[in-house]
Amino acid sequence: MSDRPLRLRFAPSPTGFFHVGGARTALYNWALAQREGGTFVLRIEDTDEARNRPEWTHGIIDALAWIGIAADDPHFEGPYFQSHFADAHVAAANQLFEAGLAYYCDLTAEQVQERAKASGKPGYDGYSRDRNLEPGPGRVLRFRVPAGTTVVTDLVRGEVSFDNANTEDFVLLRGNATPMFLLANVVDDVAMRISHVVRAEEHLPNTPKQQMLWEALGEEPPAWAHVPVLVNEQRKKLSKRRDKVAVEQYRAEGYLADAMVNYLMTLGWAPSGETEIVPWSQIVDEFRLEDVTHSPAFFDIKKLSAFNGEYIRKLGVERFIELCAPYLTADDVPWPREQFNPSVFSAMAELVQTRVTRLDQVVAMVDFLFLTDPPIDDDAFAKAMSAPNAIALLGEVIGAYETAEWDHDVLKETLEAVGAGHGLKPGKAQAPVRIAITGRSVGPPLYEPLVLLGREETLRRLRAALERGGGPAA
Repeated sequence: MSDRPLRLRFAPSPTGFFHVGGARTALYNWALAQREGGTFVLRIEDTDEARNRPEWTHGIIDALAWIGIAADDPHFEGPYFQSHFADAHVAAANQLFEAGLAYYCDLTAEQVQERAKASGKPGYDGYSRDRNLEPGPGRVLRFRVPAGTTVVTDLVRGEVSFDNANTEDFVLLRGNATPMFLLANVVDDVAMRISHVVRAEEHLPNTPKQQMLWEALGEEPPAWAHVPVLVNEQRKKLSKRRDKVAVEQYRAEGYLADAMVNYLMTLGWAPSGETEIVPWSQIVDEFRLEDVTHSPAFFDIKKLSAFNGEYIRKLGVERFIELCAPYLTADDVPWPREQFNPSVFSAMAELVQTRVTRLDQVVAMVDFLFLTDPPIDDDAFAKAMSAPNAIALLGEVIGAYETAEWDHDVLKETLEAVGAGHGLKPGKAQAPVRIAITGRSVGPPLYEPLVLLGREETLRRLRAALERGGGPAA
């Protein structure tokens, strides 16, 4: 780390939902700030008025708080808004112009393209470098790129050299005198005393330009670190248009914040030991930029779900019940709201907890308990009832359950005894009963729901399934 006070910044643009890649970058910065006693600066880069909305800014702040990056933490500073510093951006541009490090150019974008086409060399050719133009309507201010090489020392990638001959004199102020992003970004970083810029590798091509600006403004550039981008299973960069990337969506589906944080930190880095599922305290203690890999990191939703399942199983059952409540009482639950019984769910909660990887899966696990006539999976029903002796077994179970003591162990022993009489193992014997009671072939253990539903309702469902399957009335 640098000898300067550690000040890291996360500078998202509020142009949509909060991307998981941005969340991973923020967490990398946050882990470093916490371990080194540094500062995490949140700066909202909101100068593109046509593309940002206030609700997206609030969404970023809320999503950061959800993953543990909260404004009330002593390591947190901000949020700042880039649009508030426009005067400083213009002042820096004028400083560079007065020092001869920038110049005005009156070529339009179309003229730049025409000259490039005529010369056979792409980009702006430096036409106005020595014309000594003054500011004027429609004239852009361009940075005078020096000759030579710019060497970017990257804490992840080592030294990366850029031939300045391949960098055109880039624009600092547009023709309407508003600052470009590169200038605003550097001026804000200088003003906020940013010591380290940790961001995705897609920003690496802009880094030599930014380093030139830091030096032209008489400042020591920050330490750079460009971390690997996140890719999908086709190894394509995650896209908002194509992939499921919104942190808000994962939160809504019932992914736990701790699981999301743990998983994101392993995308490009790994903790010590035999498992990647580790507490945040260990991550903070062990995370080093020098250990971050160069290769793109695969954002594997299946692996994230596995992490989440582990974290769900670690919850105390009361906490699990509390977290499930919003899903069980939502407006779109499949049962009439008045038929939901919290005590029934509480009795099932521990069994359900071991079988879900997302909290929103809980509804489908227990819906049959709160529906008078739960929907039946036709294919699963046909398969269960086509098994040898299934109809006969169902009829015998109905007869036995009419008089059996209504107790978990008795119900289990009774069904297994009927199944054994047909040469069936317990799992096979349960199949027609499970489909009759739940409407599905898989779900939580069978006998606890039977106890909760009671004799009358259990028998009603068993008889309905027998009739549906073509068996005799029972």
